[in-house]
Amino acid sequence: MDDYVLVMEDVEAGYEDHRVLKGVSLRVRRGERVVVMGPSGSGKSTLLKTAVLLVKPWKGRIVLDGVEVTARGVDIRKVRAKTGFVFQSYNLFPHMTVLDNIVLPQILVKKVRREEAVKRAHEVLREVGLEGVEHKYPLQLSGGQQQRVAIARALAMDPIIFFLDEPTSALDPELKEEVLNTLEKVAQEGIAMLIVTHELDFAEDVADRIIFMENGVVVEEGEPHKILYNPEKDRTKEFLRSIRRRRLKAEALHS
Repeated sequence: MDDYVLVMEDVEAGYEDHRVLKGVSLRVRRGERVVVMGPSGSGKSTLLKTAVLLVKPWKGRIVLDGVEVTARGVDIRKVRAKTGFVFQSYNLFPHMTVLDNIVLPQILVKKVRREEAVKRAHEVLREVGLEGVEHKYPLQLSGGQQQRVAIARALAMDPIIFFLDEPTSALDPELKEEVLNTLEKVAQEGIAMLIVTHELDFAEDVADRIIFMENGVVVEEGEPHKILYNPEKDRTKEFLRSIRRRRLKAEALHS
């Protein structure tokens, strides 16, 4: 179990009386990069949120960095502090500068001194290629820059695992590319990543494994080349065809 940063066993979860996850099991090794794909409504985002108990599971067992977070009495905030989460929307505080957006979580969650937090903020902004924007406000930045600030903020927490929920879905193609390039650099650092994305090239370049979900269950999983070019399940083949058709249409519109 020590080899795994995340273990989910037979997890069921949902909202009110709507069951979204229907017995999902998965494991993510330390440093492993896992991409989750699937049609809208398949449970991908709920999977990520359930892993850190942003959505409380109805059934099943979740172990995060060796701590069974579904056990009674666990301080989930302490465990969550070891993770980084990047959503589709950037979730930056608009009334705070970029620097303070990155500094404040470190002070509140990691309890570090401001000087140390500021130093780390400058390091991660340099890492994502955003030196010089420290004193700007989020709305003064492009969408791609805002998402890179969100990535920098998560990196500043020194996470053992990164959860990324379609981090480029709200961006146009050019801004999408700059965020994907940033994530490729982050992937080289050896941080475990669980990434929901439909970016096939990115998945092929970055992922160690791809999981395909539909209707709240894992339909198929395997190494990227196999899943992307030789999947076993008809539903996986159909989904990939639809993604490629959409991409061709989008490329034609922007050409």
